[in-house]
Amino acid sequence: MVFGFAKQSGGYAELESAPGRGTTVTIMLPLAKAEVKDEVSPEVPAAPESPSATGPATILVVEDDPLVRAQVAMSIRSLGYEVIEVADGPAALQEIEGERRIDLLFTDIVMPGGMNGRELAAKACTARPGLRVLFTSGYSDNVFIRDGRREAGPRLLGKPYRRPDLARMLREVLEEHRPGGNGAAKPIASTA
Repeated sequence: MVFGFAKQSGGYAELESAPGRGTTVTIMLPLAKAEVKDEVSPEVPAAPESPSATGPATILVVEDDPLVRAQVAMSIRSLGYEVIEVADGPAALQEIEGERRIDLLFTDIVMPGGMNGRELAAKACTARPGLRVLFTSGYSDNVFIRDGRREAGPRLLGKPYRRPDLARMLREVLEEHRPGGNGAAKPIASTA
């Protein structure tokens, strides 16, 4: 995530580590060109947005970091969606194979436990054809690059992201695959 944030901001990150001495992370960011205003207006939280034209949606959140998972789930709930939270691919598959309604899989790509987010999405879409998928990753620069080109289909929300970006992407993915929307679910390629 640190590397992804630095690169996304136009900078870079260096890690230096030595046994018995610890690790130092240095982040270099470009100088801001905008003037800093003396007045800071407090951010007013937005009212919960309508999940979709077809009613409330249930989102399965797959994130191995418990603090990140709790924060993401809280943000998604505040947008009016139902949330199911799990820590890894195998737990997500148990939910997918269960009886609960799941409209969208929101999964990190890099996860421990022997199954990454892409493998999870492929299995989930096989078990539930038409399931919508939104990926997230701190390594957003090259995660969907194959043979020098960006793969068509998979939707990615790079970390770190803001709540408005999360709301927009969830709404877009839910709307583009709903009946009467802009198209059918796209297949997800599975890679290790």
